[in-house]
Amino acid sequence: MIRINLLGQTRPKATKQAVPLEATMQVLFACLAVGLALAVLFVVYISQKKQLDDTNARIAALRAEKASLQQIKQQVDQFESEKSTLQQRINVIETLQKNRSGAQDLLQMVANTTVRVETVWLTSLTRTSDSIDLEGQAGSIDAVANLITELKRSGYFDKVEIKSAKENTPAPGISTYGFSMTAAISPTPHTQPTSAQTPTGSGKGRS
Repeated sequence: MIRINLLGQTRPKATKQAVPLEATMQVLFACLAVGLALAVLFVVYISQKKQLDDTNARIAALRAEKASLQQIKQQVDQFESEKSTLQQRINVIETLQKNRSGAQDLLQMVANTTVRVETVWLTSLTRTSDSIDLEGQAGSIDAVANLITELKRSGYFDKVEIKSAKENTPAPGISTYGFSMTAAISPTPHTQPTSAQTPTGSGKGRS
């Protein structure tokens, strides 16, 4: 569509409205403030993220260390259990050796003591815990008393008690005494030198 200017006047041009400088500065400052805030937030975000990553890495390291220590603890517990088992076995072996050695010493002492007493011989010896039971025959009641005295002097016994003493007549004109006694074993035996002990009576006993 063609328009014709019949008035012959120049058509005025549209004028542009000027933007105030103050409004421009406000917008600019607002943009700067937003940009600065975003920059600060970004820096804070980076810093917080780094701290979080460091914390996570430390947690992971501590967990790995905990797992390692847990394995070490399990190994230590296993070693302690094995040590306890071995110690128990050693204790049992030492106890058996001690009892064996103690029993040998005890039997030897009883035999030596009986030999020093006149006309005495043993027919039975039984050990029960911390005491022994003796049974035997003697040529006289004095021989039984002498055996009790020698057992006390040996240092192996705290207490010796006669349980029974009965006269027997195995043949006409021959008398013997069957006896039984108990003796408490001393927890710390102390023997006297053999040379200091002399036989009781004129003859040797038999065991």
